[in-house]
Amino acid sequence: MSVAPQPRLSFEDWLAMERVAADQRSEYVGGEVFGMAGGTEEHNLIVLNVGAELRNQLKDKPCRVYPSDMKVRIASDDVAAYPDVMVICGERQFYDDRRDVVTNPTLIVEVLSDSSEAYDRGDKFRHYRNLPSLQAYLLLSQYRIQAELFLRQPDGTWSLSSYQDPSESIPLRVVDAELSLAEVYDKVELSR
Repeated sequence: MSVAPQPRLSFEDWLAMERVAADQRSEYVGGEVFGMAGGTEEHNLIVLNVGAELRNQLKDKPCRVYPSDMKVRIASDDVAAYPDVMVICGERQFYDDRRDVVTNPTLIVEVLSDSSEAYDRGDKFRHYRNLPSLQAYLLLSQYRIQAELFLRQPDGTWSLSSYQDPSESIPLRVVDAELSLAEVYDKVELSR
């Protein structure tokens, strides 16, 4: 995420602009609009691997997997973002009839980069935690085999589990799936 904000907009103005933008995406945070940088090969492969694995495992279940073109709205924080991968189990809730903005993801996956890691771990996760439907938040490194799974507990707190061994699998019980780290990082040339 870029650190240089553009002029303040209302969410509706941002959404209208975003829906006609052909070559640039941005995220919306309380009136500020932040341009999104393009992803690396590693980032794109991880996103594709995760989406494909989840789609295959959830094909016969009441869950849908969305790639990074689907927006999520966090109305309580006046935020809209493009998660790398989202899963919604059960009935989908859309912001409006265009059906390109959802409000009730069950699982959100973000692939970390040098430019987004602090935000994805900090303020973005704080915003996501305000989604009552969100049960799991998965962070994946694009530089090394590393996964961090945050799970919402019954008391509203979040627990953290880490995975780093290629032979491990990430249990995603909230969507009745699991991700093998070997599959998540398939064909990814790690640099660190």
